[in-house]
Amino acid sequence: MTELLEREDLLAQLEAARVEGGRLLFVGGEAGVGKTSLVRAFTAAKPALHGSCENLATPTPFGPFLDVGVDIGGEPRQVAVALLRELERTPLLVLEDAHWADGATLDVLRVLGRRIDGTAALVLATYRDDEVDSEHPLRIVLGELASAAAVSRISVPRLSFDAVRKLAEPHGADGRAIHRLTCGNAFYVTEILAAAESSLPETVRDAVLARAKTLEPAARRLLDVVSVVPSRAELWLLEAVAGDLIERLGECLASGVLREEDDGIVFRHELARLAIESVVAPDRRRELHARILIALESGGDVARLAHHAEGAGDSAAVLRYAPEAARRAAAASAHLQAAAQYARALRHSSSLSSFERADLLAAHGRETSVTGNHDASIASRLEAIELYRQLEDPLREGDVWARLSLTYIAPGRNAEAERASTRSIELLEKFPPGRELANAYCTQAYMRMLSRDNAAGVEWGEKALTVAEALGDDDGVSQALNMIGTSHLMAGEIDRGIGYLLRSADLGRSLQDENRISSALGMLGSGLGEMYELELAEKFLHEHIAFSEERDFVTSYSQSWLAAVHVYRGRWDEGAALAKSLLADTAISRITALIALGRVRARRGDPGVAEVLDEALELAKPGGHLQRLGHVYAARAEAAWLTGDRERTVEEAHAGYPLAIEKRHLWFAGELAYWQWKASSLQEAPDWIAEPYRLQLEGRVREAADAWRARDCPYEAARALAESDDVELQLAALRELDLLGAGPAATALRRALQARGATVPRGPRPSTRANPGELTTRELDVLRLVAAGKRNADVAAELVLSPRTVDHHVSAILRKLQVRTRGEAAAAASELGLLLLQDR
Repeated sequence: MTELLEREDLLAQLEAARVEGGRLLFVGGEAGVGKTSLVRAFTAAKPALHGSCENLATPTPFGPFLDVGVDIGGEPRQVAVALLRELERTPLLVLEDAHWADGATLDVLRVLGRRIDGTAALVLATYRDDEVDSEHPLRIVLGELASAAAVSRISVPRLSFDAVRKLAEPHGADGRAIHRLTCGNAFYVTEILAAAESSLPETVRDAVLARAKTLEPAARRLLDVVSVVPSRAELWLLEAVAGDLIERLGECLASGVLREEDDGIVFRHELARLAIESVVAPDRRRELHARILIALESGGDVARLAHHAEGAGDSAAVLRYAPEAARRAAAASAHLQAAAQYARALRHSSSLSSFERADLLAAHGRETSVTGNHDASIASRLEAIELYRQLEDPLREGDVWARLSLTYIAPGRNAEAERASTRSIELLEKFPPGRELANAYCTQAYMRMLSRDNAAGVEWGEKALTVAEALGDDDGVSQALNMIGTSHLMAGEIDRGIGYLLRSADLGRSLQDENRISSALGMLGSGLGEMYELELAEKFLHEHIAFSEERDFVTSYSQSWLAAVHVYRGRWDEGAALAKSLLADTAISRITALIALGRVRARRGDPGVAEVLDEALELAKPGGHLQRLGHVYAARAEAAWLTGDRERTVEEAHAGYPLAIEKRHLWFAGELAYWQWKASSLQEAPDWIAEPYRLQLEGRVREAADAWRARDCPYEAARALAESDDVELQLAALRELDLLGAGPAATALRRALQARGATVPRGPRPSTRANPGELTTRELDVLRLVAAGKRNADVAAELVLSPRTVDHHVSAILRKLQVRTRGEAAAAASELGLLLLQDR
C-alpha cells in the first residue's frame, strides 16, 4: 500500500468529528486525489458501515443503503429514520461517490443533514467536486444543507511536490517529472510509479478514457482537439480549429476532465491529456496539428509552431521553425529545450544539403554537451566531422574536432580526447590564425592541465591568448585566461591562478557569456578543492552550482567535489549523502564521489570501502591521469592503513607516487609519501610537497596539526597530534577523533595510550555523535536562517545556494523533524538544541 502522506490534518479533522458525533461530513476532491484512501485509513480500526453509489445509467433507488442493510421499503424520510436507528448500533457510516447518488439517496441525505445532530453518529459522504457543477443534483443538496450546523465539508488536496518526491525516491524515479505529469493526483502518482517503465500506465489510460466515454460524441471530439495542444488551448484557437464543436465546451468542463485557465482551456492533469491524445487516430491527429499550425502561423511562438509542424508531418515547416526555436532557447539558457529542438530538426533534415545538415549536427552536439548528454553529443559531432571532411571543409572540421575533444573528457575517454585535440591543431594551423585556432590551442591547454603538465598548460594557454587578443576575440581571451589560471592553480600558485580565473569570469560577465562564467567558477571550485584551499573551494563550488542549475548546465562534477570538501572539513554525514546521490552520474563525477564515500566509510570503519574504491580505480585507470589516479590511490592507501594492512598501504601509495613526483603535485605527492612513511617504506620525500605532510614527515606534529587546522581539516589535524609523544596531545587527538566518529583511528590511538599506561576515557555512545535531529551540517545552516525568519530566496543568497537546493533542504528538515511548517521546525530546533550546534 502506498504511504499516506500529507493527510494528518484531515485525519485529525475526521477523528474530531467522530468524537463530537452528530455530524454529516462531505469529503470532496477530484477523481483519484485520495478520498477513498483517506476514509479507509480513518476507518481501518473502527467498526463502520459502508455503502457506495454506482455509476449506472439508471441507478437503483437508495442503492448505497442496500449495502448497509437498511430497510428501503418506504419513502426517503422513512429510509432516513431506519438508517438513524442503524447508526445507533454502529455510529460510523461511509457513503462513497455521492456524485453518482440517485435522487432518492440525495433525499435521504437531506433528511440526515437536518436530524443527525441529535445522534452520536458520523456520516462521511465522499464525492468528486470536479464533477459537481452548479447544476448537479448534489450541488443543490450541498447548497440546501449549507446552513445546517451538523453538516460541513472538507476537501482532499493534491499531493505537494515534496510528497511526490518522497514517494518517488524508493523507485529511483524523478519526482519533479512525476509531479509535473500528475499535478499531485495520488492515483496517477501511484500508478505511474507502479508501472515504472511507462509514463502513461494502462490503468491511468483506462480511467481517463472511461470518464471521457460518458461525453456525447461531439464533446468527445472537442477533447481530441484540446489533447493535441500541450499546456493551454486558447479560446480563440479552439474557435479557429473547432468552431463547430465549441458549444460542447461546457459539457467537457462539467465532466471534470478539462478546466479553465486564464483565457484558455487545459486538462486537469498532463497524464489525462496524454491518455486522450494516445487514442486519437493518427490521420486525425495529423489533421488537427495541421489546422492548429495554420491558425498559429500569423504570430505564434516558434517552439510551439515547431511542435505542431512535426505533428502535422510538415518537414519544411519543422526546418523553418525548429532551428530558430533552438537558438532562442539556447540564448535563454534553456539548453535542454535547445537540444530537443535541434534533434527535432535533424529528424526532418533529409531534404537539407550536406552543409546544412552538418551545421545542425554541430549545433546539436554543442547543446547536448552542455546538458551532459555526452553520448549524443559525441555521435552528432562525429557525424558532422565526417560530413565536413567529405565537403573538404577543414576549417569547420578542425573546429568540431577541438570541441569534440572536450566532450570526450566527461565520460573519461581521455585518449580519444587527446587525439581529437591534436587533429584539430593539425588542421587549423594550415590557416591564418583565427578564432578556431585560438579555441584549439585552449583545448590543448586543457588537455595539458588535465594531465597536470602545468607548465605546458600555461604555454598553450598563452598561445591561445596571443591569437585571441590579436583578433579582438574577448570570448577567446576569457577561455585562455581560464586555462592559464587553472594550470597555475594546479601548480600550487594559488593567488596567481585565482587572479587569472576571476579575470576570465569577469570577462564572461561583460560578454554575458554564461559558459565562460560557469567554466571559471567550476575550475575555481574543483581546483581549489584539489589544492586543499577548502573554504574558498566551497564558496566557489556553491556559486557554480547555483549559477549552473538555473541554466540547465551540468553540475555533477562540482557536486562531487563539494562532497569531497565536506568530507575533508569533517562533515562526513553531509559528504557521504551528497556522494551517494551522484553514484549514477558520468565517470569523472562518479570517481570523485566514490572517493569521498570511500574515505568516510574507511574513517568510520563502516563496510563497503573496497566496493567503492575498487570501482573508483577501475574508472580512473583508462584515462591514466594523475588528476584521478593520485586521488584514488591516496584514498586506497589510507583505507589499507586503517585496517592495519601495512603491505597494501605501501603497494597502493607507491602505485601513484612516481606519477605524482613526475608532475610535482604538492598534495598527491605529499599524501602518497606520507602513507609510505607511515608504513616505514619511505625515509624522506621532496621538500616541495604540501606543508602539512612535510611537517609530519619531519616529526613536527604540533605545527602539522596547526597547518591542518588552518585548512579546516579536523581529522587530519587529530591524526597529526596522534603521532606525538606527548600524552596530553594524544588525548586531545582522541577527543577529536571520537567527536568525528573516526572509529579505526580512535581505537588504534586508545590502544597506544593504554600501552603507555595512560588513563583513557571511554568512547562516546553512537547516539551522541549526531545531532538529535540527524540533520546534515548544511541543513543546520539552512535551519538557523529559517528559524530567523528568512525566506528561501534569502537563505539561498546568504549561503550561495540555488533556490531549488534550498527548497530540497527545507523539505528534508521538515521531514526529519516530523513537523509541517517552518514555524514548527524553528520551535522543534530550539527544543532539541539544534540552533546551538556550531558548524564544524
